[in-house]
Amino acid sequence: MTDIILIRINCPDENVAQHIGETLVRSRLAACINIEGPISSIFWWEGEVERGEEWVLLAKAPAANWSKIEAEVADLHPDEVPAILAIPCVQANARYSDWLKSVSG
Repeated sequence: MTDIILIRINCPDENVAQHIGETLVRSRLAACINIEGPISSIFWWEGEVERGEEWVLLAKAPAANWSKIEAEVADLHPDEVPAILAIPCVQANARYSDWLKSVSG
């Protein structure tokens, strides 16, 4: 197990994903981000099954930055209940891991 996490954040559109992602990188909370989308989502909201399009922001960061990332995303995200999920990175090549730690944290 490494001390790197992947943070998956679903965003309502590409502009929101870019704004959050750039904020995380510029503040050195995350080393890099990727944005993918649109994706189709189906979820419960206020007693109804809803469908919609979202964009996925995937941030790579030191696990020690989780609390700051969670707080920053919560402040920037327009959704009432944003999905902000940390996924542990089991393995990473040494050069990438070293680079990530040198630019974030």
